[in-house]
Amino acid sequence: MNEAREKTEKIIDTLHKPLKGKRKKVRTYREQARKDYLSVAKKRKPSKNKIRNGIRKQLQYLKRNLHHIKELREETSLSVLNGQLYKDLLVISELYRQQKKMFEEKSHKVAGRIVSINQPHVRPIVRGKANAKVEFGAKISVSLVDGYAFLEKLNWDAYNEANDLIDHIEKYKERFGYYPESVHVDGIYRNRENRRYCKKYDIRISGPPLGRPPKDSEEYRKIMKSAKADEIARIPIEGVFGRGKRRYGLSRIMSELKETSETTISMIVLMMNLEKTLRDLLLPIFRFLQKALYRLRKGTKSLKKVVC
Repeated sequence: MNEAREKTEKIIDTLHKPLKGKRKKVRTYREQARKDYLSVAKKRKPSKNKIRNGIRKQLQYLKRNLHHIKELREETSLSVLNGQLYKDLLVISELYRQQKKMFEEKSHKVAGRIVSINQPHVRPIVRGKANAKVEFGAKISVSLVDGYAFLEKLNWDAYNEANDLIDHIEKYKERFGYYPESVHVDGIYRNRENRRYCKKYDIRISGPPLGRPPKDSEEYRKIMKSAKADEIARIPIEGVFGRGKRRYGLSRIMSELKETSETTISMIVLMMNLEKTLRDLLLPIFRFLQKALYRLRKGTKSLKKVVC
């Protein structure tokens, strides 16, 4: 809210510049608004009433600034604004509507909530992790086939990935011409609809079956042993995300534009696949050279023994 207020003040300054000397500049109370913002931002643990009161004041400042911009539009065309300021104005108008609605309804949820003016496409995604309960960025679905990663879906909104398993399997069939023998998935994918689909096409889905475990302990141990083997086979897909974040900067996408960020993510997946291809090509050569070097050293030692 404070950033939006500061940007509207900059827009007002730009729109008033052609009218300098012709009319008096409108009041924005920017100094007082800054003090009101800092009185909440500098608090280590502001109370709910303090936060709500601060939001109310920022809404009032923002409403006044948007009203002044509307009046200045009648005398100065918005064409004097550059592309970035014009885009910011459109985003701020929607931001004000969302924040006002949440303030009036005393809620923290709204459809398509804007959390960044520079990146309005970014949405908060609640993950519930220990280090970060809420994450901001794109949510991707990746499949792994013979060590090669495929970017199946990329979306900036939070979505239930369990609904995409059928689409991923159909894409697999389009790529390779047949259905997979088995799919190793996380627990969230093992719903009844996905199990029914896999059973229809004779695809084994990882994990234990639904329902109460059987009374026979030996049969139960076999089922759990198979489920454990499936979980071990699924470990490499977790390594794709870890390697992408640790080595390729997948967790720190610095691009601001939506299209640029999506291209960067796709390029990271491509680079990981290229690394896999290069490793498969060079590894046999390195092994051959290692064996040849070992034989050469072994032959040299035998020759020394004969000479002595």
